[in-house]
Amino acid sequence: MTTIPTLAVHDTAAADLGAHAPKPTATTPGLTEASLPVWTGGSADRIDTGLWECTPGSFTAERIGYTEICTILSGRVTIEVAGAAPEEFGPGDVMVMPSGWAGTWHVHEPLRKHFTTIQD
Repeated sequence: MTTIPTLAVHDTAAADLGAHAPKPTATTPGLTEASLPVWTGGSADRIDTGLWECTPGSFTAERIGYTEICTILSGRVTIEVAGAAPEEFGPGDVMVMPSGWAGTWHVHEPLRKHFTTIQD
């Protein structure tokens, strides 16, 4: 029997995600992001999971060719999607952005999330 180790990140609130870099789709000057990949796998490496954080401000986002499921670990964000009422998310909230989703993120305070993406 092959042993498969458990992959883990403990204390996700304090985990070092590495250096921040400018967010390419930022609409607020100076907004930065950082991420820590935790695992890539599944059939044909279609699944990625990790941690991500960004500084306050706004940016646009699209999920083209993949679905993202995330849990907010800290911070607060309001998400705007055309045709829908803005929705606020905070610690413990889970959101799913299906493939084809597009919207604007308004980050109110430093935001950290756990994410899983699944390629179409």
